[in-house]
Amino acid sequence: MADSKETEGRVSKSINSVLSGTGSIVKGVADVARDTVVTALHAVGDAGGAVLDVAGSVAGGAFSAVSEVGTGLVRTAKGLVVGLVEGVGEVATVTVGTISDVVRAALKGTGGVGADVAKTAAGIAEGVIVATKTTGLSLTDGAVQLGRSVVGGVTDVGGDVVGAARSTVSGVMSGAAEIGGDALEAVKSTARGLVEGAGEVGGSVTDVATGAISGAIAGAKKIGVSAGDAAAAAASGALEAAEQIGESAVHAVRDVAASGVDGVKGILKGEQDTPSS
Repeated sequence: MADSKETEGRVSKSINSVLSGTGSIVKGVADVARDTVVTALHAVGDAGGAVLDVAGSVAGGAFSAVSEVGTGLVRTAKGLVVGLVEGVGEVATVTVGTISDVVRAALKGTGGVGADVAKTAAGIAEGVIVATKTTGLSLTDGAVQLGRSVVGGVTDVGGDVVGAARSTVSGVMSGAAEIGGDALEAVKSTARGLVEGAGEVGGSVTDVATGAISGAIAGAKKIGVSAGDAAAAAASGALEAAEQIGESAVHAVRDVAASGVDGVKGILKGEQDTPSS
């Protein structure tokens, strides 16, 4: 495989051209990322062990280009993730480990150029969900791992975990709508992963659950589904994860859902209130 700095520089130059051109940023970035990953993984022979390093070099180059041009952050993130995941899929089997490596690399690349990590999470989330359509990984598995990886990755770079949780769920809904997937199931799975991630890093379950429900409400408005249904799906997924963490986590999620987020209650199964919309 070429030196990582060489790869990063080549990718940065190619994506700089994409960002400065008139075509689709998402498609252009995805093409660059996919081609680079396929070439690099074929060269090393050990696709599974090299994904994180390769993804890191590509992400670094992509976000360096964004920093230079000053535009296209979210669309670059989406295209980057689609290209990385699909590129791995051309050489090896895409697994939840692949999603983890790609998400971590993308978040590290974002933080490396001082960009808004929480904002970028929306594009990363869309990219993961869109990529599940062509790689054989289920939307549910991809969404759970996405949520876990976002919390861990954002924590690593010192970003806004609550904002990232919100952007991630909203982005997941847009991605699910794009591929004709079940948006509410995607919300539930992502919220579950986010809270699992909070448990793994010792983060605040309350904050992450609040961010997830808020993102579900925002995403619902974009794709035309019920805000109440979206909030309930996020609360349900968060509760599933909380039940594996402990009683205090369960109480935290139930309190957030009952109190409501952004004026909408995330009604959990067995509760009697009707969610507002």
